[in-house]
Amino acid sequence: MQINTQAFLHEHAWELLYAKGKLLQKVYHFILGFIRRFFLLFSMKEYDFVFIHREAAPLGPPFFEWVIGRVLKKKIIYDFDDAIWLPNASDSNRFFAFLKFHGNVKRICKWSYKISCGNQYLSSYALQYNSSVIYNPTTIDTINLHNRVVDSRKQKPTIGWTGSHSTNRYLQDMIPVIAELEKEFDFDFLVISDVSPELPLRSFKFKKWNKETEIDDLMQMTIGIMPLAEDQWAAGKCGFKALQYMSLGIPALVSPVGVNTKIVDHGMNGYICNTSAEWIEALRQLLGNPDNLSLMSANTRKKIESSYSVTSNKANFIALFT
Repeated sequence: MQINTQAFLHEHAWELLYAKGKLLQKVYHFILGFIRRFFLLFSMKEYDFVFIHREAAPLGPPFFEWVIGRVLKKKIIYDFDDAIWLPNASDSNRFFAFLKFHGNVKRICKWSYKISCGNQYLSSYALQYNSSVIYNPTTIDTINLHNRVVDSRKQKPTIGWTGSHSTNRYLQDMIPVIAELEKEFDFDFLVISDVSPELPLRSFKFKKWNKETEIDDLMQMTIGIMPLAEDQWAAGKCGFKALQYMSLGIPALVSPVGVNTKIVDHGMNGYICNTSAEWIEALRQLLGNPDNLSLMSANTRKKIESSYSVTSNKANFIALFT
């Protein structure tokens, strides 16, 4: 079996992409990405399947997918884990927004052999254009990466959140929640992100996201939160934050949006919170009751290993290529 992977942008270019300004450098790396994609087409004859995550190129019409699927007649496995048919450009890349063709998604769905979707909301969209849709949940490597468990009894209570600058906005609704709890408990509120949000909280601590230290940084948390707004974009989320928390023995508190209500079993390995009062009460249950926190911590790992680990989802993923 021969497998080859190629990203549109190199790692350095991805980091540059979300920096403000630097337009000429971004254009240069995008041109290089298109050149690499073009020459990659000449090696397509060597492969039976072509797995495409989100899109072959982030800008412009789906030219590469059209050539691969319609001209070269290769079997495309199309995978997406966000509602990428909805406009959602970052502030740092508004210049490129008009070059994003959101209608590409339905076209690629039509040309694909099979479609892999991270939740039922995404699957419902894909089924409008293709009947071969497989629900393929986001999975966690519990053997080689997320292979440790937090000992909540041996460290200071820490409420944590991880995400990118594009999702920092969801933390705004948590400010009054955390501020209220600061009156009762001594804890840290840790945010791991590429950009530090402005949070007027005494307990707030920031850690810049780093791939090399990501697991160690997450292990500083004893409680993980995933607040979301009730909108179409959030409905397409596949719960990666919650899965990361729970794989490390960190109870997850989540908004009842999208797949979150399937990942978290309320009162068993976390809490599903809708109103500010529910967030406060759920966090109070864990901050004020170390035994409850310890019990939930043990339950979280079990859920991930049984339903959302790479090992448990192996057969489902392999089925994409049959």
